[in-house]
Amino acid sequence: MHLMNAIKTVNPHLQQGLPRHYGWVVLAGSGGFFVNYYLAGRVMQARKKFGVEYPDMYSKDSKEFNCVQRSHQNYLESMPFFYFMLVFGGLQAPRCSAACAAIYLAGRVVYAQGYSTGDPKKRMRGAFGYIGLFTLLLNTVILGGRMIKAAYDN
Repeated sequence: MHLMNAIKTVNPHLQQGLPRHYGWVVLAGSGGFFVNYYLAGRVMQARKKFGVEYPDMYSKDSKEFNCVQRSHQNYLESMPFFYFMLVFGGLQAPRCSAACAAIYLAGRVVYAQGYSTGDPKKRMRGAFGYIGLFTLLLNTVILGGRMIKAAYDN
């Protein structure tokens, strides 16, 4: 019973310190888990298809496997920056940041699908995701600037 009550309510102390719509940021960030899980699954399938055994990261024989693996690695390389900008940019503009995160994550899926064809140029189909990422960066920079300004205004 206690667990069900915890699920139904938000800790009021937590809610006091965050913007009203910050829950969208939390949900958008959770989407990153699902994208990672999807991309990792594609690598596992490609390992079986192309006979690439652990611990080998790349194949000496299959460009297509290497493209699948590289698309996942590229996502992993960008995750720290994505989450940093989502969390902090979300403090500045939570709904905008959540929407930008959704655009970015959709772009990563399309990027991986294009890259995984074995033709690296097709990864650019997912370039629209950078609109979301750069808007997250803008939100984060605006927040930082406003915080610095507020520190000097007092």
